[in-house]
Amino acid sequence: MFSRVRKTIAEYPFQFWILFCGRFIGSAGGSLVWPFMTIYLRQRLNIPLTTVGLLFAVSSGVGLVSQFIWGPVIDRFGRKTALLVGLANEVVVMVAFGLLDSLEAFAILIALSGLIEPSSRIASNTIVADIIEPERRPGAYALLRMIANLGVAIGPAIGGFIATRSYLLSFMAAAASAATFLLLSTLFIKETKPEVEGERDEAMEGYGRVLRDYPFLAFCGAYTLLGIAYAQMMTLLPVYIKEGYGILESRYGFIMATNAAMVVLFQYSITRVTERYRAAPVLAAGALFTALGVGSVALGNSFPLFLMSMAILTIGEMLIIPTSVSLVADMAPVTMRGRYMGVYGLTWGIAFGVGPILGGYLNDTIAPVYIWYEAFILGLLSTLAFQLIGMVITQKPAVSLKADDEGRREWR
Repeated sequence: MFSRVRKTIAEYPFQFWILFCGRFIGSAGGSLVWPFMTIYLRQRLNIPLTTVGLLFAVSSGVGLVSQFIWGPVIDRFGRKTALLVGLANEVVVMVAFGLLDSLEAFAILIALSGLIEPSSRIASNTIVADIIEPERRPGAYALLRMIANLGVAIGPAIGGFIATRSYLLSFMAAAASAATFLLLSTLFIKETKPEVEGERDEAMEGYGRVLRDYPFLAFCGAYTLLGIAYAQMMTLLPVYIKEGYGILESRYGFIMATNAAMVVLFQYSITRVTERYRAAPVLAAGALFTALGVGSVALGNSFPLFLMSMAILTIGEMLIIPTSVSLVADMAPVTMRGRYMGVYGLTWGIAFGVGPILGGYLNDTIAPVYIWYEAFILGLLSTLAFQLIGMVITQKPAVSLKADDEGRREWR
């Protein structure tokens, strides 16, 4: 076991392991407070739940817009600056959350957080694309996802204990974790932006080339369809099983813990297998598992069956996510990786905006079970789309780095 760990460590560069450690620190620190934000805002400001929802909608809306802003900034000015700006924003936001006490101040703070937060996420994904060769990228993204889920699994348990004593202490602990990641990044992360011919011209091009990359846009469309189905599982399942079958929040928490535990235990091993294959069939298989996971909810009527549905969905999630972000890194020209990563992040934001609304409409106007029929259909459509796109798109021949980005590959 130790030899395997040493071998894995040797496969990736030092900067990657700094991001790895930082991702754990950041996810654990953030999850000290984010799961309890609804409760905190209600108690701190004495506002209705609808107003709390509007505050989070502001953050999501601003975050969608900022995806477009940070991509060109990262491509033009570099990855490290954007990473540090995002982490510094996290420190300030956490401290301010613990100290502010007015609705207006929280609205401004949440909007500011939504504006700046994507910078560190896009920058870190872009750094991985810069420093790790294409064949190792799926494993690298899988490791980052695994360690982030471990942080999310640990953080809420500690955060709930601290919050019962002092929310201020919770926010200060979260700020300290973000500050630790910020310090590590300042000291050990180097700028990774490649210098290539024609870089300045492409950096000033905006999103024109991205919007002309039809294979990439087709991938984003298929991925958004799948994301809508996935988002409904993650947001509407607790209401569905409580109101329809009397399964309380405590048992739903175990369902979500199972999702996180599966990712921690199996994500890297699964990705080491799937990285040997072309992206299209892996994405299609992941989409099919996701469709089966959400669709099987319609057949469930007990806690074990709903737990099984989440396990099936999690298999699809583990196939899809590292493969998709690695594919985006492969498809992006070197000088436009930030923009491609920004658009990729936008798909998930759209999915989580549309999915709950669509599912809620079906729940209110037809019947709750139709949420899962619709999600199943979307999952199947995404499966078909990934297969068709993979059949249509052929590999591009390898070319010079100066000509078109280190032998850019599509659909691997």
